[in-house]
Amino acid sequence: MSRTVLIVDDEKSIVDILKFNLEKSEYKTICAYDGREGLNLARAKNPDLILLDVMLPYIDGFEVCRTLRSEGINIPIIMITAREEETDKVFGLELGADDYITKPFSIRELLARVKTNMRRIATSESPPAESSGDGIRFKEITIDFERHTVFKNGKDLELTQREYDLIKFLASSPGKVISREQLMSEVWQYDYYGDLRAVDVAVRRLREKLEDNPAEPVYVVTKRGVGYFFNVE
Repeated sequence: MSRTVLIVDDEKSIVDILKFNLEKSEYKTICAYDGREGLNLARAKNPDLILLDVMLPYIDGFEVCRTLRSEGINIPIIMITAREEETDKVFGLELGADDYITKPFSIRELLARVKTNMRRIATSESPPAESSGDGIRFKEITIDFERHTVFKNGKDLELTQREYDLIKFLASSPGKVISREQLMSEVWQYDYYGDLRAVDVAVRRLREKLEDNPAEPVYVVTKRGVGYFFNVE
């Protein structure tokens, strides 16, 4: 099945290059040239992934990302930015972006990131591979493999696919400390180590939904200087 990518960028030359290379890689494309149009197309067309520039007319990419996530739309988003500031990169991740790539970028790298996120979509749509039951239950937390959903006291936490993948991976090895590098490799599924701050931001966002007090986490716990683990004590 051919996957669809929504490209949102106000530079037509960049849109044309992305469109050409994505379609050459057998993806379908939809294009928007400002944030308002991009937001409307994301809602109406339900693409499989969004390539979202930060600097856009009418509504910037940060606000588009924030709005989509607030509406419960969990389409993978890769932010495209010309900004080098560290705060801008982290800010995009905090708003719910799955990844970011900085201009100028290589088409090969961008296609690799698109492919990785598309692979995660395919995995989430496939029947669960686990043969040892239909989920994980611990205290008030239930991870439902069949529905790819996490519940706390019976309430759906409405996690993004990345957040679900993260808690599922940690909870599948309870008590085992997993390094940030390993999480980047296994959960992000990159063949190279990306920016490890993406792991920290994803953990922080997960805790905000999972923990009663995110500042004092009970489930997803930090092992200082090493990584994270799912606590079962």
